[in-house]
Amino acid sequence: MIIKSATFICSNTKVSALPTANMPEYAFIGRSNVGKSSLINMLVNQHGLAKTSQRPGKTQLINHFLINEKWYIVDLPGYGYAKVSKNSREKWEIFIRNYITKRESLQCVFVLIDSRLEPQKIDLEFCCWMGEIQIPFVLAFTKADKQSTVKTNQNVAAFKKALAGWFEEIPPSFVTSAEKGGGKEEILQFISQVNLDFAMPVLTPKNDY
Repeated sequence: MIIKSATFICSNTKVSALPTANMPEYAFIGRSNVGKSSLINMLVNQHGLAKTSQRPGKTQLINHFLINEKWYIVDLPGYGYAKVSKNSREKWEIFIRNYITKRESLQCVFVLIDSRLEPQKIDLEFCCWMGEIQIPFVLAFTKADKQSTVKTNQNVAAFKKALAGWFEEIPPSFVTSAEKGGGKEEILQFISQVNLDFAMPVLTPKNDY
């Protein structure tokens, strides 16, 4: 797939205010500071499309980016960042949960995992929740350029082994590097294939959730 255009459409805190669910969407989520914005920018060839920050927890909205006028990348707030108020964190969790469970055109969630780390409880718990609610997801291991290939492979294998206790089949995974473009072609090919099977959802009236 060749990315010809990538356009910021809107930011929201309510699923009811999102664009009409008439095109396939791919949501990106992970622990705060996992490299989500950098990965999105790399995939679409635009350095500043998704805002990056050294301050974890910066993304606090559901951000929609229209790709090639045909599908969306959705940038979701990171989870697991403690240095925000409890009230703010609870609000994020509610609208993330509402988006993932109620968005009719959501095709797949990319769960980003820092490849430099051993399996983290919060990542495993989020993946298990995705499995419980039966939302399709894949794993995208980030920052692979920050260490040796051997170390990355060890951490990826350890994460998959940890998930094996919960899943009969481990979701597809991609090893990525925002700086070097690693994983880009594989991810875009995956999205291209899923897009082929997109069926227009039967839209229900929007509630103010």
